[in-house]
Amino acid sequence: MAELKKISSPEDGGGTTTIEARFAQFCKNDLPLVDDNFLTQATKLFNESKNLLMTNFSAVGTGTPDEAERYWFAFVLYSVRRLSENGAPAEKGLSLCQILKAARLNVFDFYKELHQFLIKVGSILNNLYGLDWEKRLKAKESQTNFVHLTVLSKKYERAFREFFSIADGNNDKHLVVANTSGCESDYYRFGWLLFLALRVHVFSLCKDLVTCTHGLVSVLAILLIHVPARFRNFNVSDSEHIVMKGDKVDLLASLCNMYETSEDELKKTMEKANNLIADILSKKPCLASERKPENLENIITDGLIYFEDLMDESSLSSSLVLLETDYDAANKNVGELDERIFINENDSLLGSGSLSGGAITTNGGGAKRKLDVISSPTKTLTSPLSPYRSPASHSNGGIYKIAATPVSTAMTTAKWLRTVIAPLPSKPSADLERFLSSCDRDVTADVTRRAQIILEAIFPSSGPGQNASLMDNMWAQHRRMEAMKLYFRVLQAMCTAESQILHANNLTSLLTNERFHRCMLACSAELVLATHKTVTMLFPTVLERTGITAFDLSKVIESFIRHEESLPRELRRHLNSLEERLLESMVWEKGSSMYNSLIVARSTLSTEISRLGLLAEPMPSLDAIAMHFDVSCGASPPMQSLLKNEKQGQNGDICSPKRLCTEYRSVLVERNSFTSPVKDRFLALNNLKPKIPPPFLQSAFASPTRPNPGGGGETCAETAVNVFFSKIVKLAAVRINGMVERLQLSQQIRESVYCLFQKILGQRTTLFFNRHIDQIILCCFYGVAKISQLNLTFKEIISNYRKQPQCKPQVFRSVYVDWTAQRRNGKNGPDHIDIITFYNEIFVPAVKPLLVELAPGGSTQTTSQSPETKNNIDGPCPASPKPSPFPSLPDMSPKKVSAAHNVYVSPLRSSKMDALISHSSKSYYACVGESTHAYQSPSKDLTAINNRLNGSRKLRGTLNFDDVDVGLVTDSMVAKSLYVQNGSCSSSPPMPVKSEQPDS
Repeated sequence: MAELKKISSPEDGGGTTTIEARFAQFCKNDLPLVDDNFLTQATKLFNESKNLLMTNFSAVGTGTPDEAERYWFAFVLYSVRRLSENGAPAEKGLSLCQILKAARLNVFDFYKELHQFLIKVGSILNNLYGLDWEKRLKAKESQTNFVHLTVLSKKYERAFREFFSIADGNNDKHLVVANTSGCESDYYRFGWLLFLALRVHVFSLCKDLVTCTHGLVSVLAILLIHVPARFRNFNVSDSEHIVMKGDKVDLLASLCNMYETSEDELKKTMEKANNLIADILSKKPCLASERKPENLENIITDGLIYFEDLMDESSLSSSLVLLETDYDAANKNVGELDERIFINENDSLLGSGSLSGGAITTNGGGAKRKLDVISSPTKTLTSPLSPYRSPASHSNGGIYKIAATPVSTAMTTAKWLRTVIAPLPSKPSADLERFLSSCDRDVTADVTRRAQIILEAIFPSSGPGQNASLMDNMWAQHRRMEAMKLYFRVLQAMCTAESQILHANNLTSLLTNERFHRCMLACSAELVLATHKTVTMLFPTVLERTGITAFDLSKVIESFIRHEESLPRELRRHLNSLEERLLESMVWEKGSSMYNSLIVARSTLSTEISRLGLLAEPMPSLDAIAMHFDVSCGASPPMQSLLKNEKQGQNGDICSPKRLCTEYRSVLVERNSFTSPVKDRFLALNNLKPKIPPPFLQSAFASPTRPNPGGGGETCAETAVNVFFSKIVKLAAVRINGMVERLQLSQQIRESVYCLFQKILGQRTTLFFNRHIDQIILCCFYGVAKISQLNLTFKEIISNYRKQPQCKPQVFRSVYVDWTAQRRNGKNGPDHIDIITFYNEIFVPAVKPLLVELAPGGSTQTTSQSPETKNNIDGPCPASPKPSPFPSLPDMSPKKVSAAHNVYVSPLRSSKMDALISHSSKSYYACVGESTHAYQSPSKDLTAINNRLNGSRKLRGTLNFDDVDVGLVTDSMVAKSLYVQNGSCSSSPPMPVKSEQPDS
């Protein structure tokens, strides 16, 4: 390993300097820091973390010592700058951009590596800045904000190019700028600075993508009103998108039609923007209908505000200076990103690459395309094969509909909330009230009060010490209303389905369960947050503010999706990928209520669970939540009568003394098969029935020790754990299958890896505690490869895992261990190590007996216990299900793309996709069967396909999609064709290949 303590410094003529000296030089020379307190804090954090840099420098950036140093310097200064802001920020004026310029890094790479730094120095930050340092640092929010701004800046650039001509048609004069690019013009810069002023002064809490898009569209409207008409490219002949009233254009209605914005919200935002122009630029507003400027000759002026000389060359320069000064004054103490870099075309700080901002995935490349794609709210597969598509097409000078982009997708989803959910009543409907009043006691008031408290905790209004604007308060109120209406709507659908099965309206056991209602409210609020793509309240905020855990929320996601049929596809994907995120790691984290069920279902694990302190804290009461978040409940009566007369179970359910929960059997969750968020396999995976009886919500939310209402002698904890384990196994099957395809391994290896994973889950469950399931899957692959004498290195496994859509570098770089029980060379307490060290020191000693069973002739050894098995705290659990053959998984997910024609489109397999990426000269698309012409380009080939499908002229040699008598393939036939025969765990002998030691 290279030594970082003594490296030649180019500044001292080849001499050597210590890393401490170089850090001090960086702070004082490269960044002229003058705050002694700030320097002291930065030096302390650096000195305490430098050993981590020395042992992990190869995993930072490209792995060179010099670059790793610069990253570490930037991480330390950024962390101290943010965490030392206690009312009076340290080192005022120091921004992230200044730090990155001094360190010669770009924003993309900085955020890409920041998460690893925070994982490694987390315990140090705990000691220096307290346990709440992560909330104060807001690294995820900062990264998501950067992703949003990048997407919005690209949206703004495209729109500006569409609406405004680069040159004056009369004298070929460029748009008030020296160089030739229209997007470098003063008009362009004015628009972005006005948008930033909106974000600073109006959108403090509501800096979500939807609200900011309304702000951006309002800026475009102001530019269209004031930029001289000769520069405008706003063609009234585009009848599809331009809304005409008589012979004039309705400007705001046209923009709303193009960008799916709400006209009411757009008018409110424009009013705020006009107020900023009047306040910051000291411009006097007047009604456009009174002045009737020449610039608005073909535009309806009713309700529009006009500023004289706003875009005159004489005043535009001074307006830009005032906006710049205002932005500097508002952000000099924040220490965040300078958001003006997005209009500096050649700004090297932006960089290029891909980011996953927790709720967002982005991919991009090239100077003009740094970030053109944003996924659904949580990380989903974004194919690198997707070609760049122009957001708008010109035809005869008109502006045509913008293709699907991150912003347009968000606005389309927001339209669902606006048109489907917003018109609903903000109280329980008559049908829902019937169910609520049919319980042993009328719980309508309790349900309403709980919803008010929980949703105000999630979407708080301004409180003491907060400077939320009126628009922020309105934003929070609207989001609360949307979540409440959605909650009542889905709750009614669930109650209706339940009553039809039970032939009864008394659903006391379900409707009095506190934890169930909180999960439903959390799910509703999360969908609202995901729709608006908020920056300030990223998941798992809803869990923290409702007092539930990831395990609790995972119980209602599938039922929620199934009982809201109008849910847009993007939100279905969000909930499915959210469930995947919960299952893969969050449910296994410390404080998960899953452990409270596990100690009942698997009593042998109770000692280890208690030793690690994994149990969840009791769910806080409604009154505690109301007090903590300063929630005002108005005149709503408290739930004291309910608490006095009824006994609350330990799992948050409120049990009526008149009726036991075993009287009714809820079948709301008829299936719990795992569904892929990427391929949206709702119907296909529906046939993957679990081996255990279907669970139901009342037992899922009942006290763990309570008997299962479905019978069978199980406790509710055992049922919940079995259902949870079945979901884990299905998720593992999908990921194992993906890795097998990438590695091009045999089906027998796939079976062995899958069987080993199942055995570890059932017999070595503690290996999952505080870890990610992919860490176990990767170790299973290498362990099976070794026992099967397969020539497969860890380096190859990790290299292929990097290509998986769910890959995160911390999975193989940072595996949790607790050396207390291992007694390893003086090490003690929790630590994070790389995946290979974990495999050698933790995985192999625990799993060796299970690996031996997979070896040739190993089946004869399963009846006797080895010393490792006898000493393992898990042991073979009597309740553990036996390993099952690899399940049938849908190989593709065909989607019917035409209502009139029987045409299906499926994504490529990951292995074939990789092959295509390496051959850029080949077409990424194909017609049904062989291509009928030579490859030209993706766009031309797709155009040819569309012409064949949509054209009226019959072409020789093409398929006939219109004849209903040609024996069309039906949806059901396609669904049935997705499945293959189940394999066997022990089919075919292992492959004898030369063994090899783990390779890093």
